[in-house]
Amino acid sequence: MCKNHGVAYVKPGEVEVREIEYPKLALGNRKCDHGVILKIVSTNICGSDQHMVRGRTTAPEGLILGHEITGLVIEAGRDVEFIHVGDLVSVPFNIACGRCRNCKEGRTGICLNVNPARPGAAYGYVDMGGWVGGQAEYVMVPYADFNLLKFPDSDQAMEKIKDLTLLSDIFPTGFHGAVTAGVGPGTIVYVAGAGPVGLACAVSCHLLGAAVVIVGDMIPERLEQARSFGCETIDLRKDTPLEEAIAAIVGVPEVDCAVDCVGFEARGHGSDAGTEMPATVLNSVMNVTRAGGSIGIPGLYVTGDPGAVDDAAKIGSLSIRLGLGWAKSHSFHTGQCPVMKYHRQLMNAILYDKVQIAKAVNVQIISLQQSVQGYKDFDGGAAKKFVIDPHGMIPN
Repeated sequence: MCKNHGVAYVKPGEVEVREIEYPKLALGNRKCDHGVILKIVSTNICGSDQHMVRGRTTAPEGLILGHEITGLVIEAGRDVEFIHVGDLVSVPFNIACGRCRNCKEGRTGICLNVNPARPGAAYGYVDMGGWVGGQAEYVMVPYADFNLLKFPDSDQAMEKIKDLTLLSDIFPTGFHGAVTAGVGPGTIVYVAGAGPVGLACAVSCHLLGAAVVIVGDMIPERLEQARSFGCETIDLRKDTPLEEAIAAIVGVPEVDCAVDCVGFEARGHGSDAGTEMPATVLNSVMNVTRAGGSIGIPGLYVTGDPGAVDDAAKIGSLSIRLGLGWAKSHSFHTGQCPVMKYHRQLMNAILYDKVQIAKAVNVQIISLQQSVQGYKDFDGGAAKKFVIDPHGMIPN
């Protein structure tokens, strides 16, 4: 029997690589004939993983992390008809049954059948159904025919694997944030946050035809990464009010739409840059988005945060200026990205050289053993997207 190793959450600030059980085509005590087992080709460290590793969720000790997965099918259940052994596939981070009302409506981020606690599930994530994560050598994926995106040419896909690995989450998530904010040809958009999702969102804004993409962050290296593909940037460590900084770029103190790619661990701007203020981003984007504009919110907000700054924030209750958004007739769109809504089209954009997403988010390939250091570097604000190559399959 093949051995398997995975990245486990140990305690706040600590992960380790452990030997774990080799996956079976099983769900508890029953067979999972609709599933497949993947040999993982690439699996990415996500900012959402970092929230857990920092101890900012109720994640249990020993949770095997990882929801961004690309892999090679090495075993398929008897009910799998259209995915075959040898296929190279992208795995949406949303686990979806394909049968419930929400899945049939294309809302695969809130599938009703894959998590007994609440709608929506993901691999290796707290409160998301208990599914084993994919920062490992092998993983089981259920409902394979529905969930998996097969790459049409495996050799071509391996040549572009650094880009295609991002289809499991951050590229569709960033794109979803831009789409739900109403980004289109000629729009002026503000993206809060220049982490991997924020950078993916900025790339997506360009892909959708935005005239000006402004990215705000507090880490100079991440702002430089945003400038590398044509974004305007705002250093939020400075005391200049956001609306004034935007006016200095586009002549008016507002944008057509905005995207929150930061989430609940947001910090204040300017002199408050060292202070956690979880509602800062939402309030600031309402302030600078024009009346009638939309705000996309792919940044993560949680219902349980043991490390929050106050009791209200510990249960996800934030001091948001909803009255301001109401007065300006803003539209808000929250929640997980339904990856399957976008991943095939974004795959084609990659394969036909319409976008260089890996270059934009600065993909760095690491081994499974290097993942522990990867988490530390990412937590320190590295302007990189760490992609784990468990089997040494990714070409230099």
